[in-house]
Amino acid sequence: MATFVLIHGAGDVGWYWHLVEAELRKRGHDTVAPDLPCDDDTAGLSEYADTVTAAVGDRTDLIVVGQSMGGLVVPLVGERLPVRMLILVAAMIPLPGESPADYWTATGYADEAWDRYDDEIALFYQDVPPDLAAEAVRRSSRQSETRMSEPSPLRAWPDVPTRVLLCRDDRMFPPAYLRRVATERLGITPDEIDGGHTPALSRPAHLAEILDACAASTR
Repeated sequence: MATFVLIHGAGDVGWYWHLVEAELRKRGHDTVAPDLPCDDDTAGLSEYADTVTAAVGDRTDLIVVGQSMGGLVVPLVGERLPVRMLILVAAMIPLPGESPADYWTATGYADEAWDRYDDEIALFYQDVPPDLAAEAVRRSSRQSETRMSEPSPLRAWPDVPTRVLLCRDDRMFPPAYLRRVATERLGITPDEIDGGHTPALSRPAHLAEILDACAASTR
């Protein structure tokens, strides 16, 4: 069995993964889903990766999964720890040395995926049960932008198996946009599932099933 290291997105908390964690543990896996220091103006991507590696501790057989901005942290953890696989779920895909602030222009986001939704629920949680979506908003954290213009400390994408999973109804990272970015940056054709930007809340059992299959493929 594997240890799934689950990294949430911008302005979020580890609770985002709680339903997927329960499903993975049913399947015999271990999980860790720390809160990143999103609201800390002194923290940048290196500190985010520090938080994750500290939470992992001495766990082994690691599969690192990142959602949304968590994708910027995934390869940093992969550089620091021996991992079996990296998985990006509706996630940003960084280049070495690229700052989070530069990501949007560098990937041509405004040309094909600009934010057309003013409402947080409509953008991120359109297919999440209303009570659960409201709880997600209540638990969300402020996202500091103070260090988002700093270059990523990523030196090179880790030499380990990597998967990209996109959501066909994602309003934040529409399928055509994420397919292109994954192909251009990693040479990977993404796997696809139905649903919006937050499948760990809208389709936790299905997402856990996919993650479990990924773990099986690395044995």
